[in-house]
Amino acid sequence: MFDVVLIIAAVGYVMARRVRGEPAQAKRMLLLPAVLVALGCSDVSGAAHNPAALAFLITTATISVVFGALRGLSTRLAEHEGIAYVHYTATTIGLWVLSLAVKFGLNAVFQAADPHAAAAAGNSLLLTLGAGMLLEGGVTLNRAMSTSSRVIWSKGKDGQPHTHSAYLDGLQHRRNDL
Repeated sequence: MFDVVLIIAAVGYVMARRVRGEPAQAKRMLLLPAVLVALGCSDVSGAAHNPAALAFLITTATISVVFGALRGLSTRLAEHEGIAYVHYTATTIGLWVLSLAVKFGLNAVFQAADPHAAAAAGNSLLLTLGAGMLLEGGVTLNRAMSTSSRVIWSKGKDGQPHTHSAYLDGLQHRRNDL
């Protein structure tokens, strides 16, 4: 239960920051979700031996990925001092709320329908949340890379300059030259 509260608090924190707008940071949008997916895989390792648990994981991961892609499409992009900024919209927040409600609802139904398979599936929240966030980040970054605004690797701290990626800069340059 503590994991759920912690994850909801983290999602709330991300929402609050992105509603105000923050730079499109490839590191934050891709690496953190990838870490969540990796951690989530270890939480659901028993699912491979139970067909119902495996089907549940595939279904909920697919739903999370679809919601993540929709969230990525629903963000608003803006430019501030040449840097691409991401802003959550009311639609983005609504999609977050709906995706969490669907995930928790499906978990409750699965637990009631087949407690043994649900136990084998383990805690799939990190896996599905990370997968959705990874797609959201990928779609958002893809959209940001199509603009003339620069996508940064990570935001500078304490007045330091932002960190840029030669790879991202080159990719964005080549993409915009097409």
